[in-house]
Amino acid sequence: MNEFPKPDQPVVRLSEEQAWARLASEKVGRLVTVVGERPEIYPVNYVVSDDKVYFRTGEGSKLSELTVHSAVAFQTDHIYEDTAWSVVVHGSAHVLRGFDDAARIDALGLTPWVPTPKFNYVEITATEVTGFQYNLVKN
Repeated sequence: MNEFPKPDQPVVRLSEEQAWARLASEKVGRLVTVVGERPEIYPVNYVVSDDKVYFRTGEGSKLSELTVHSAVAFQTDHIYEDTAWSVVVHGSAHVLRGFDDAARIDALGLTPWVPTPKFNYVEITATEVTGFQYNLVKN
């Protein structure tokens, strides 16, 4: 498949491999959790390794929500002048507790981008990954 869709194909579904590659190419995504009937969305910086998404978080509502309801969605995208893509991961999130896990994830280059304490490492294991490439309308 070409890098970008053809004009006669405004929307092209990415293969799972292509979706993971796009996901790995970005640094900021959106974590979606649901508590009760209220969805919450959080921007997080992240890294990808072995088809898993990792991010760090501090104490607070995001961490509390993940420990109560592990089902999450995670989305990232990139918009160019004439094209765009979006990838969504559905899966479960859990907090990693081991020092070895923290060291392994730090070695991937994951560092906080907001200067607040983020001592909790979270892993998202995917149950479904979908991605699409779009030709945009030229104005």
